[in-house]
Formats: sequence, structure tokens, C-alpha cells
Amino acid sequence: MSSWADDVEEELNTTSPPPTTTTPSFADRLGPKTTDQPSSTMGPEPTAVENGQIQQDDNEEVNDLIKNQHTVTVKLVDQQADPNSPLYSIKTFEELHLSEPLLKGLYSMKFNKPSKIQEKALPLLLSNPPRNMIGQSQSGTGKTAAFALTMLSRVDPKIQAPQAVCLAPSRELAIQIQDVVSTMAKFMPEIKIQLAAKESVAKGATVDAQIVVGTPGTVLELCKRKQMNVSQVKVFVLDEADEMINQQGLGEQSLRCKNTVGRNAQIVLFSATFPEAVRMYAQKFAPEANQIELKREELSVEGIRQLWMDCKSQSHKYDVLAELYNVLTIGQSIIFARTKASVMEIAKRLEADGHACVALTGDLEPTQRDHVMSSFRDGSHKVLITTNVIARGIDVLQVNMVVNYDMPLTPPPESRPDPATYLHRIGRTGRFGRIGVSINFVCDERSLREMQAIERYLGVKMIKVPTDDVEETEKVIKAALKV
Repeated sequence: MSSWADDVEEELNTTSPPPTTTTPSFADRLGPKTTDQPSSTMGPEPTAVENGQIQQDDNEEVNDLIKNQHTVTVKLVDQQADPNSPLYSIKTFEELHLSEPLLKGLYSMKFNKPSKIQEKALPLLLSNPPRNMIGQSQSGTGKTAAFALTMLSRVDPKIQAPQAVCLAPSRELAIQIQDVVSTMAKFMPEIKIQLAAKESVAKGATVDAQIVVGTPGTVLELCKRKQMNVSQVKVFVLDEADEMINQQGLGEQSLRCKNTVGRNAQIVLFSATFPEAVRMYAQKFAPEANQIELKREELSVEGIRQLWMDCKSQSHKYDVLAELYNVLTIGQSIIFARTKASVMEIAKRLEADGHACVALTGDLEPTQRDHVMSSFRDGSHKVLITTNVIARGIDVLQVNMVVNYDMPLTPPPESRPDPATYLHRIGRTGRFGRIGVSINFVCDERSLREMQAIERYLGVKMIKVPTDDVEETEKVIKAALKV
């Protein structure tokens, strides 16, 4: 059976040759790609868990997370305990002795059986006395459902005060988590779920919801203003925990939030990646934690067809993007640019050229950000241009294409190629075993080297597609998407 790369190359070979151009691209002038090993300065290596794919039949529901090829490893804080014991594994949700309303909520979301990570994580998360948990698992494996279920199981509906707090690095991810928890609790009307992000809680209002999902800055502010009493918090969750505890600013705020809720709370950390240095800090952040990891033998991005386009200059990148618009709207697309200014400039030019799109950056007002995400989620707009603000965690199932208008780099002053962020970005497509396409734009020697470094680091073959023949390019992309 031929691979998708072979199919794309066959498409390239069978189409008519593109017209010649008098201005050769910079990559053509540079000659063939180098094959040297990736630089040791590229930062922590992404783990094998980052982009594993859920294998599903086409006629299965999206949320049925059973058929997969993952292996779960468990490290118990109690070294005398056997992680393979039936006590630490389940095959049905009924084995957890959940309340009937909570079970109904799970089944209404098409979670008919636990996913691989839920099989191992839930017994540990729900055991008594509560134990801290450090979990490594990529999106699409049921981790949000796992900690949502934990929060809903721990809270007492008779107590009108926060008892579970979940923090996320962005407003958009916090809203998405809140939606998951609210849906799961649809048959539990006595439980309130409150968003704690900028402008989501009125000044002077008291937060009495049992579950609070938000961003660390807002939660700290609510505590400071005494609008939120966290003395009865039983569960403290960090999603995308590696970023939450390692990124400057977020890390300090997350630690202050943890210290505010006190020592008795069960601390739950989940992330797709835990570089070694961050994992060591996580173990201090969540002491004596059970650890669970979902991984495959090797990193796999096989569900995402990775292409690249050789643009002649920075300005030519926009021309290529505009010509791709018809392909971008086959499903839905996310375009990642490096700076807020670039995002707004691209959006402004596309709209001026008659191409509908929305733009999202951290500079927008909260109501504007909510409106942008809502219009993208409901399909009102099919093209979203953004920075890394939604590179992590955001699930929009209709997204089948990601464009890296700029290759991702680590924060300055290092500004190195960033394979982890690259994987998070392209992971917005190819969800739950679907086929997705990522397209990388390069326009000079530096951006080519950046892409090649990530390509070598991940051990993937990125297929070059033409920039000077729109029809041929569309055929190649559609072949990758199997449209």
C-alpha cells in the first residue's frame, strides 16, 4: 500500500509542469537540503506522547476513545503497590461507583467506555485518601474528561463555595474546559460551574460555584478582592501544566494560586509534554504524586500530512496564502503567525481582498475574543488567523488544515526552532484519527533552516508543493486530504 507521501509525489509527477519563473526561489538557490543531525541547542526533545493518534472507524462517534494503539505506564507513589493490580485499572465507568447523574452525563457525551488513560488514571484520581497526580497525555485521549469527572466526583453540592479549581493558560482553553465540565454535569443541576477569566465575574460578586475554571491571573485577583473563598478547595488542576508552571509570569501565578488553596487540596497536573527539567519541578509542585504516561514507541504524526511551500520573499508569502484561500475553506483552517502585528495585518489584507476571516490575539478585549472563537467554532468563519495563544489544547473538529505562516521559535533571546510548539500547532488538525494537512511557509535561508531543523528533529518528510501554479497546488493539497 502506498503512503500518502507517495500519493502526493505521484500527483506532482502526473500534473503538467508549472510555468517557468524568472525569479528562482531562495531554496532553489540554496541547493539540496542538508542531512546533518539536529543541533543540540534545540531545547528539550518532545516526548513520544505528543501527537499519538486515536485509531477509529469512520462510522464511530468522535468521543468513543477506545480503539487506540497507546501504552499506559504508571508510577505509583506507593512503591510497594503493584501498578498492574486490578485495583488500579477499570474497563467500565460503572466500576468507579459514580453517581447516576454523572454516569448519564458521561454517556450523553458518547463516552461509552474509558479510554486507555482513563482506565488507569481514574481509579488513582478517585481513590481515597486523595493522591496528587502528574499525567502526560496528548489531546484526544480523554484527559479533560478525566479531570472533569474527578472534580465533579469530589465536590459536595450542599456546600455553596468553590471546591475544585482548574486553571488553563488561555481564556479560550478555559472556556472549552468549562463547556466540557458543564456538559458532563448536565444532569447535576445542583452543581454550578463558573468561568474565572477577565471580565467574567462582576466586581463585588461572590463566586459561590462549586467548580471554578479560569486563568491564574483572574483567580488570584478574585481571591485578593475576597470575591472567592478557596478555603474549601479539594481539587486543584492545571491543564497544559508544563506551560503553566514553566512559563514566566504564568508559573509564578500558578504557584501563588496553589499556595492560596492550601495544602489539603489534591493537585492534578496534565500536559502533553513534560521536559525533564519541568517534570522535576512538577514533582515538587505536586509532591508524592502518582504518575501516569500515555505514550507510543515512537513519535507519530501520520494523521497529519506535512507540506511546505517555497515562497520567494516575505511579501510573497501573503500572495501565496491569498491564492490558497479556496483550499483553506474546504473545511476550516488555522493560520499561525509569529506576532500580533502580523496576525492583524494578514487579516486586514485578506478582508480587503474579499476573503472572509477572523483574527485572534491576546490584545483583543475578552468579549471580542469570545466572539471570534464562537464564530469559528460554529463555522460562521472558516479561516482563523492567530498567534500561539490557541496553539495548545483547542479542539475544533472541523479544522483540517493548519498553515505555519511563520515557523515557531522559542522565546527570545534564544529564538530557536521549537518542535514542541510546532507539534502543538499542527495538532489542531488531524483530530481523533482524522486526516489533516499542515503547510509550512518558508521565504529565506533562515526560515528554511528553521523548518529543516524541525523536520530532522521529528524525523518526518515534509513534501514540497509548488507556489506558482494554483491549480496544481490545489490538486496536491486535495490529494493529501483525500478530497
